[in-house]
Amino acid sequence: MAITEKAAPPGAAPADGTPGADGTGTGTPPDREGWHLNSPLALTLLLLLVVVFQGPVRGALSKPVMQSWMTVFVAVVVQALPFLVLGVLLSAAIAVFVPPSFFARALPGHPALAVPVAGLAGVILPGCECASVPVAGALVRRGVTPAAAIAFLLSAPAINPIVLTATAVAFPRNPEMVVGRFAGSLLVACAMGWLWQRLGRTDWLRLPAHAHHEGESKGEAFWSSVRHDTMQAGGFLVLGAMAAATLKAVAPAEWLRTAAANPVVAILALSVLAVLLSICSEADAFVAASLTQFSLTAKLAFLIVGPMIDLKLFAMQAGTFGRGFALRFAPATFAAAIAGAVLTGAVLL
Repeated sequence: MAITEKAAPPGAAPADGTPGADGTGTGTPPDREGWHLNSPLALTLLLLLVVVFQGPVRGALSKPVMQSWMTVFVAVVVQALPFLVLGVLLSAAIAVFVPPSFFARALPGHPALAVPVAGLAGVILPGCECASVPVAGALVRRGVTPAAAIAFLLSAPAINPIVLTATAVAFPRNPEMVVGRFAGSLLVACAMGWLWQRLGRTDWLRLPAHAHHEGESKGEAFWSSVRHDTMQAGGFLVLGAMAAATLKAVAPAEWLRTAAANPVVAILALSVLAVLLSICSEADAFVAASLTQFSLTAKLAFLIVGPMIDLKLFAMQAGTFGRGFALRFAPATFAAAIAGAVLTGAVLL
Protein backbone atom coordinates (compact mmCIF):
# COMPACT_ATOMS: atom_id res chain seq x y z
CA MET A 1 0.00 0.00 0.00
CA ALA A 2 1.49 3.31 -1.03
CA ILE A 3 1.98 6.00 1.51
CA THR A 4 1.13 9.46 0.25
CA GLU A 5 2.26 12.70 1.78
CA LYS A 6 -0.33 15.01 3.18
CA ALA A 7 -0.53 18.16 1.18
CA ALA A 8 0.87 21.17 2.91
CA PRO A 9 -1.39 24.20 3.38
CA PRO A 10 -0.96 27.04 0.89
CA GLY A 11 1.97 29.28 1.79
CA ALA A 12 3.45 26.79 4.22
CA ALA A 13 7.15 25.98 4.07
CA PRO A 14 8.14 22.54 2.81
CA ALA A 15 10.01 20.17 5.04
CA ASP A 16 13.28 20.50 3.16
CA GLY A 17 13.93 23.99 4.48
CA THR A 18 13.14 25.93 1.28
CA PRO A 19 11.05 29.05 1.59
CA GLY A 20 7.29 28.69 1.41
CA ALA A 21 5.09 30.01 -1.31
CA ASP A 22 4.60 33.32 0.41
CA GLY A 23 8.34 33.75 0.90
CA THR A 24 8.03 33.98 4.64
CA GLY A 25 8.58 30.39 5.72
CA THR A 26 11.88 28.97 6.76
CA GLY A 27 11.18 25.36 6.10
CA THR A 28 12.43 24.35 9.54
CA PRO A 29 10.53 23.75 12.74
CA PRO A 30 10.32 26.77 15.04
CA ASP A 31 13.24 27.12 17.41
CA ARG A 32 12.61 26.04 20.93
CA GLU A 33 12.70 28.76 23.51
CA GLY A 34 16.08 28.83 25.21
CA TRP A 35 16.90 29.29 28.86
CA HIS A 36 16.64 32.85 30.08
CA LEU A 37 17.90 33.96 33.48
CA ASN A 38 15.05 35.82 35.11
CA SER A 39 14.34 36.77 38.72
CA PRO A 40 12.46 33.59 39.75
CA LEU A 41 15.13 31.38 38.18
CA ALA A 42 17.93 33.35 39.81
CA LEU A 43 16.20 33.11 43.19
CA THR A 44 15.69 29.36 42.74
CA LEU A 45 19.36 28.85 41.87
CA LEU A 46 20.41 30.94 44.86
CA LEU A 47 18.22 28.89 47.21
CA LEU A 48 19.62 25.66 45.80
CA LEU A 49 23.17 26.87 46.37
CA VAL A 50 22.30 27.84 49.95
CA VAL A 51 20.83 24.38 50.57
CA VAL A 52 23.82 22.60 49.05
CA PHE A 53 26.37 24.70 50.93
CA GLN A 54 24.32 25.26 54.07
CA GLY A 55 27.12 24.04 56.30
CA PRO A 56 29.73 26.61 55.24
CA VAL A 57 27.04 29.30 54.99
CA ARG A 58 25.83 28.62 58.53
CA GLY A 59 29.39 28.72 59.79
CA ALA A 60 30.11 32.02 58.09
CA LEU A 61 26.90 33.65 59.36
CA SER A 62 27.61 32.55 62.93
CA LYS A 63 30.77 34.63 63.11
CA PRO A 64 30.45 37.88 65.12
CA VAL A 65 31.52 40.04 62.16
CA MET A 66 28.82 38.59 59.93
CA GLN A 67 26.20 38.89 62.67
CA SER A 68 27.09 42.56 63.06
CA TRP A 69 26.97 43.00 59.28
CA MET A 70 23.53 41.38 59.03
CA THR A 71 22.20 43.43 61.94
CA VAL A 72 23.24 46.74 60.38
CA PHE A 73 22.13 45.75 56.89
CA VAL A 74 18.68 44.62 58.00
CA ALA A 75 18.27 47.64 60.29
CA VAL A 76 19.10 50.14 57.53
CA VAL A 77 16.82 48.47 55.00
CA VAL A 78 13.92 47.96 57.43
CA GLN A 79 14.14 51.54 58.69
CA ALA A 80 14.38 53.06 55.24
CA LEU A 81 12.03 50.85 53.21
CA PRO A 82 8.69 52.22 54.52
CA PHE A 83 9.77 55.77 53.78
CA LEU A 84 11.17 54.75 50.42
CA VAL A 85 7.74 53.34 49.56
CA LEU A 86 6.14 56.56 50.80
CA GLY A 87 8.44 58.59 48.58
CA VAL A 88 7.72 56.37 45.59
CA LEU A 89 3.97 56.75 46.11
CA LEU A 90 4.31 60.53 46.38
CA SER A 91 6.54 60.58 43.31
CA ALA A 92 4.01 58.60 41.28
CA ALA A 93 1.17 60.80 42.49
CA ILE A 94 3.07 63.92 41.46
CA ALA A 95 3.94 62.46 38.07
CA VAL A 96 0.40 61.28 37.25
CA PHE A 97 -2.15 63.38 39.10
CA VAL A 98 -0.52 66.81 39.54
CA PRO A 99 -0.63 69.02 36.44
CA PRO A 100 2.63 70.77 35.51
CA SER A 101 0.95 74.17 35.82
CA PHE A 102 0.57 73.59 39.58
CA PHE A 103 4.29 74.01 40.23
CA ALA A 104 4.43 77.16 38.14
CA ARG A 105 1.78 78.64 40.44
CA ALA A 106 3.09 77.19 43.72
CA LEU A 107 6.72 78.29 43.36
CA PRO A 108 7.97 81.81 42.68
CA GLY A 109 9.03 82.36 39.10
CA HIS A 110 12.51 83.54 40.07
CA PRO A 111 14.77 80.55 40.90
CA ALA A 112 16.48 82.43 43.75
CA LEU A 113 13.12 82.84 45.50
CA ALA A 114 11.92 79.34 44.61
CA VAL A 115 14.81 77.79 46.55
CA PRO A 116 13.79 78.86 50.10
CA VAL A 117 10.12 78.17 49.35
CA ALA A 118 10.99 74.62 48.23
CA GLY A 119 13.23 74.22 51.26
CA LEU A 120 10.41 75.15 53.62
CA ALA A 121 8.11 72.78 51.73
CA GLY A 122 10.21 69.96 53.15
CA VAL A 123 8.36 70.47 56.44
CA ILE A 124 5.25 68.79 55.04
CA LEU A 125 6.87 65.48 53.98
CA PRO A 126 6.83 62.95 56.85
CA GLY A 127 9.70 60.86 55.53
CA CYS A 128 13.45 60.40 55.42
CA GLU A 129 16.07 60.83 52.71
CA CYS A 130 14.89 57.66 50.99
CA ALA A 131 11.53 59.31 50.37
CA SER A 132 12.91 62.67 49.28
CA VAL A 133 15.04 61.33 46.41
CA PRO A 134 12.22 59.95 44.25
CA VAL A 135 10.03 62.96 45.07
CA ALA A 136 12.78 65.37 44.04
CA GLY A 137 13.20 63.37 40.84
CA ALA A 138 9.49 63.72 40.14
CA LEU A 139 9.70 67.49 40.72
CA VAL A 140 12.51 67.81 38.16
CA ARG A 141 10.51 65.74 35.67
CA ARG A 142 7.57 68.08 36.17
CA GLY A 143 9.62 71.11 35.26
CA VAL A 144 10.66 72.44 38.67
CA THR A 145 14.02 74.19 38.53
CA PRO A 146 16.78 71.83 39.77
CA ALA A 147 17.91 74.40 42.34
CA ALA A 148 14.51 74.28 44.06
CA ALA A 149 14.35 70.47 43.80
CA ILE A 150 17.80 70.24 45.44
CA ALA A 151 16.69 72.48 48.31
CA PHE A 152 13.69 70.23 48.88
CA LEU A 153 15.83 67.09 48.57
CA LEU A 154 18.15 68.26 51.37
CA SER A 155 15.65 69.89 53.71
CA ALA A 156 12.80 67.38 53.72
CA PRO A 157 14.62 64.57 55.61
CA ALA A 158 15.81 66.89 58.39
CA ILE A 159 13.03 69.41 59.11
CA ASN A 160 9.83 67.40 58.79
CA PRO A 161 7.68 67.05 61.94
CA ILE A 162 8.51 63.39 62.58
CA VAL A 163 12.25 64.01 62.59
CA LEU A 164 12.00 67.13 64.74
CA THR A 165 9.76 65.30 67.22
CA ALA A 166 12.21 62.40 67.40
CA THR A 167 15.03 64.89 68.02
CA ALA A 168 13.09 66.52 70.86
CA VAL A 169 12.47 63.10 72.45
CA ALA A 170 16.13 62.11 72.08
CA PHE A 171 17.37 65.40 73.63
CA PRO A 172 14.78 66.23 76.31
CA ARG A 173 17.24 68.44 78.22
CA ASN A 174 18.56 70.22 75.14
CA PRO A 175 15.62 71.73 73.21
CA GLU A 176 18.11 73.94 71.39
CA MET A 177 19.15 70.86 69.41
CA VAL A 178 15.74 70.85 67.72
CA VAL A 179 16.05 74.52 66.78
CA GLY A 180 19.65 74.01 65.69
CA ARG A 181 18.76 71.04 63.49
CA PHE A 182 15.90 72.92 61.83
CA ALA A 183 17.84 76.14 61.26
CA GLY A 184 21.10 74.50 60.23
CA SER A 185 19.49 72.04 57.83
CA LEU A 186 17.35 74.72 56.16
CA LEU A 187 20.39 77.00 55.86
CA VAL A 188 22.47 74.29 54.17
CA ALA A 189 19.59 73.27 51.86
CA CYS A 190 19.07 76.82 50.64
CA ALA A 191 22.80 77.41 50.28
CA MET A 192 23.19 74.31 48.11
CA GLY A 193 20.18 75.29 46.02
CA TRP A 194 21.60 78.76 45.39
CA LEU A 195 25.04 77.27 44.71
CA TRP A 196 23.56 74.99 42.04
CA GLN A 197 21.66 77.89 40.53
CA ARG A 198 24.88 79.88 40.19
CA LEU A 199 27.43 77.19 39.28
CA GLY A 200 25.43 74.14 38.20
CA ARG A 201 25.41 73.00 34.58
CA THR A 202 22.65 71.14 32.80
CA ASP A 203 25.03 68.44 31.53
CA TRP A 204 25.91 67.56 35.14
CA LEU A 205 22.32 66.60 35.91
CA ARG A 206 20.72 63.65 34.15
CA LEU A 207 16.98 64.09 34.08
CA PRO A 208 15.42 61.15 35.92
CA ALA A 209 14.24 58.49 33.50
CA HIS A 210 10.62 57.59 33.70
CA ALA A 211 8.34 55.31 31.81
CA HIS A 212 5.89 56.83 29.35
CA HIS A 213 2.25 56.12 30.01
CA GLU A 214 0.53 57.09 26.81
CA GLY A 215 -2.80 55.36 26.34
CA GLU A 216 -3.01 54.25 29.99
CA SER A 217 -5.57 55.32 32.54
CA LYS A 218 -4.39 57.38 35.51
CA GLY A 219 -4.62 54.33 37.77
CA GLU A 220 -2.53 52.20 35.42
CA ALA A 221 0.01 54.98 34.98
CA PHE A 222 0.22 55.45 38.76
CA TRP A 223 1.02 51.79 39.51
CA SER A 224 3.38 51.59 36.56
CA SER A 225 5.27 54.57 38.03
CA VAL A 226 5.32 52.92 41.45
CA ARG A 227 6.83 49.71 40.06
CA HIS A 228 9.44 51.59 38.02
CA ASP A 229 10.63 53.84 40.85
CA THR A 230 10.55 51.05 43.46
CA MET A 231 12.81 48.81 41.37
CA GLN A 232 15.23 51.66 40.66
CA ALA A 233 15.44 53.29 44.10
CA GLY A 234 15.16 50.00 46.00
CA GLY A 235 18.15 48.50 44.23
CA PHE A 236 20.37 51.42 45.12
CA LEU A 237 19.06 51.37 48.69
CA VAL A 238 20.22 47.75 49.04
CA LEU A 239 23.65 48.59 47.61
CA GLY A 240 24.06 51.50 50.00
CA ALA A 241 22.92 49.42 52.97
CA MET A 242 25.45 46.71 52.09
CA ALA A 243 28.27 49.27 51.98
CA ALA A 244 27.19 50.83 55.28
CA ALA A 245 26.99 47.42 56.98
CA THR A 246 30.43 46.46 55.71
CA LEU A 247 32.07 49.61 57.03
CA LYS A 248 30.21 49.43 60.33
CA ALA A 249 31.30 45.83 60.88
CA VAL A 250 35.01 46.47 60.34
CA ALA A 251 35.45 49.92 61.94
CA PRO A 252 37.14 49.71 65.40
CA ALA A 253 35.08 51.21 68.25
CA GLU A 254 38.23 52.77 69.77
CA TRP A 255 38.30 55.34 67.00
CA LEU A 256 35.27 57.13 68.49
CA ARG A 257 36.79 57.47 71.94
CA THR A 258 40.01 58.86 70.51
CA ALA A 259 38.23 61.32 68.22
CA ALA A 260 36.01 62.78 70.95
CA ALA A 261 38.99 64.27 72.77
CA ASN A 262 39.61 66.93 70.07
CA PRO A 263 36.68 69.30 69.19
CA VAL A 264 37.65 69.67 65.53
CA VAL A 265 38.33 65.98 65.10
CA ALA A 266 35.09 65.19 66.94
CA ILE A 267 33.02 67.19 64.43
CA LEU A 268 34.77 65.61 61.47
CA ALA A 269 34.56 62.13 63.02
CA LEU A 270 30.82 62.30 63.64
CA SER A 271 30.26 63.80 60.20
CA VAL A 272 32.11 60.90 58.57
CA LEU A 273 30.34 58.47 60.87
CA ALA A 274 26.96 59.84 59.74
CA VAL A 275 27.93 59.14 56.14
CA LEU A 276 29.13 55.62 56.88
CA LEU A 277 26.31 54.50 59.15
CA SER A 278 23.56 55.69 56.77
CA ILE A 279 20.97 55.76 59.54
CA CYS A 280 17.43 56.85 58.71
CA SER A 281 16.76 60.43 59.81
CA GLU A 282 13.87 59.27 62.00
CA ALA A 283 16.33 57.25 64.12
CA ASP A 284 19.63 59.14 63.95
CA ALA A 285 18.82 61.48 66.86
CA PHE A 286 18.76 58.55 69.29
CA VAL A 287 22.13 57.35 67.99
CA ALA A 288 23.57 60.87 68.37
CA ALA A 289 22.22 61.18 71.90
CA SER A 290 23.90 57.92 72.87
CA LEU A 291 27.33 59.32 71.93
CA THR A 292 27.69 61.03 75.29
CA GLN A 293 31.43 61.61 74.98
CA PHE A 294 30.94 64.09 72.11
CA SER A 295 29.95 67.76 72.26
CA LEU A 296 26.52 69.06 71.22
CA THR A 297 28.05 70.74 68.17
CA ALA A 298 29.58 67.47 67.04
CA LYS A 299 26.22 65.75 67.54
CA LEU A 300 24.52 68.52 65.56
CA ALA A 301 26.96 67.91 62.71
CA PHE A 302 25.97 64.24 62.83
CA LEU A 303 22.27 65.19 62.60
CA ILE A 304 22.72 67.67 59.73
CA VAL A 305 25.17 65.68 57.61
CA GLY A 306 23.44 62.29 57.81
CA PRO A 307 20.09 63.19 56.17
CA MET A 308 21.88 65.07 53.39
CA ILE A 309 24.63 62.70 52.32
CA ASP A 310 25.33 59.11 53.31
CA LEU A 311 26.21 55.92 51.47
CA LYS A 312 22.71 54.82 50.56
CA LEU A 313 21.70 58.38 49.69
CA PHE A 314 24.73 58.77 47.42
CA ALA A 315 23.81 55.53 45.66
CA MET A 316 20.19 56.61 45.24
CA GLN A 317 21.18 60.07 43.97
CA ALA A 318 23.55 58.48 41.47
CA GLY A 319 20.81 56.18 40.27
CA THR A 320 18.24 58.98 39.98
CA PHE A 321 20.27 61.95 38.72
CA GLY A 322 23.39 60.31 37.35
CA ARG A 323 26.86 59.49 38.65
CA GLY A 324 28.32 62.79 37.45
CA PHE A 325 25.82 64.72 39.55
CA ALA A 326 26.42 62.61 42.66
CA LEU A 327 30.22 62.84 42.42
CA ARG A 328 30.03 66.65 42.39
CA PHE A 329 27.06 67.07 44.69
CA ALA A 330 28.13 64.77 47.54
CA PRO A 331 31.47 66.47 48.46
CA ALA A 332 29.96 69.95 48.20
CA THR A 333 27.01 68.94 50.37
CA PHE A 334 29.29 67.31 52.93
CA ALA A 335 31.41 70.45 53.28
CA ALA A 336 28.39 72.76 53.38
CA ALA A 337 26.66 70.60 56.02
CA ILE A 338 29.69 70.69 58.30
CA ALA A 339 30.02 74.46 57.88
CA GLY A 340 26.33 74.93 58.57
CA ALA A 341 26.49 72.77 61.69
CA VAL A 342 29.51 74.65 63.05
CA LEU A 343 27.90 78.04 62.36
CA THR A 344 24.57 77.04 63.86
CA GLY A 345 26.25 75.44 66.86
CA ALA A 346 28.29 78.56 67.54
CA VAL A 347 25.13 80.67 67.62
CA LEU A 348 22.65 78.38 69.37
CA LEU A 349 24.60 75.81 71.41
